[in-house]
Amino acid sequence: MKTYKLILKLSILLFVVAIGLFVAHLNEYLPVVVALAFFTLSFGVKSSEVYKGLSFTMIIFACVCITLNYPQYFIQVGGFKLKGLITPLIQLIMFGMGTEIGLKDFKRVAEQPKAVLIGLAGHFTFMPIMGFALAKAFHFEPEIAAGIVLIGSMPCGLASNVMSYLAKANLALSVTLTSVSTLLATFLTPFWMKVLGGQFIEIKATDMFIHILQIVILPIVLGLLFNKFIKGKSTWLDKLMPSVSMFGIATIICVITAAGSKSLLTIGPLLILASFIHNTSGYLFGYWSGRLFRLGERDSRTIAIEVGMQNGGLASGLAEKLGKAATMGLAPAVFGPFMNITGSILASYWHKKTPKD
Repeated sequence: MKTYKLILKLSILLFVVAIGLFVAHLNEYLPVVVALAFFTLSFGVKSSEVYKGLSFTMIIFACVCITLNYPQYFIQVGGFKLKGLITPLIQLIMFGMGTEIGLKDFKRVAEQPKAVLIGLAGHFTFMPIMGFALAKAFHFEPEIAAGIVLIGSMPCGLASNVMSYLAKANLALSVTLTSVSTLLATFLTPFWMKVLGGQFIEIKATDMFIHILQIVILPIVLGLLFNKFIKGKSTWLDKLMPSVSMFGIATIICVITAAGSKSLLTIGPLLILASFIHNTSGYLFGYWSGRLFRLGERDSRTIAIEVGMQNGGLASGLAEKLGKAATMGLAPAVFGPFMNITGSILASYWHKKTPKD
């Protein structure tokens, strides 16, 4: 703990140095110093039980900072285009998700049908429609607008389970909603992309359905089989999978950011604003939907987080599959890290308020 606090002080010092470089117009060194500041901060926040959930997000910020300023190193290595890594990495992440769930997570649907249905209904109706409304309101270019609908049509985010734990919510319900929504996305994501995303660009729902089967369902099924027959027998592999997933997400964001760096530098602030509205409105809708239907405080917190957080990595993978990583992939690249920040802030707020139920 003392080491983490020392690193936290180092990160603060680096941010001060970065401000000094900016004031002195020494921009040549600024990106590297800012990236180092975020990287050290990723370890520094581990000194706090409440804010340690932000650790991975800080690493993402460090990656984005470097990628935006030196995109040429993240587009192609030799003759190999790095965007070719996106699909296999998403498959690996989905496999990791499969290893962490079991049939018991789906049995909870029967045990808590009301809470599960409310959460799924909010996630797969309000969020895609809100994404469409924001894309229209901000007048984004067609493919970027379709990317906002895409992120809004994704299943619950992988980080939502961590946020639910920190928020003292119903962790079992959180895992169930993440698992079930991921499977339902096979049908609902192509549907919403056809209905709403199709207002901006041509969407082939059948192709998207096949892509989701390839990069989501098959790896998850293999992960479930691993969970049932192998998990626990290879403890080193069990410990390795979460780190592999985090590395995969960081790599995907770097590649997407590099591919769309020019557009991102232009419309980035607007995408951040759209992300904030989309994200926070999801939390509000999810929480008050739960309270409206007389769910307890813990369940309402869970639904708020599950509705508000989407799987940005999967959205990036689908954008790459459609050949639009540099355009449709921009919204997931921005929304993903940002929702982790808002989710961590909300979780830390609720962490201090123990629910009465």
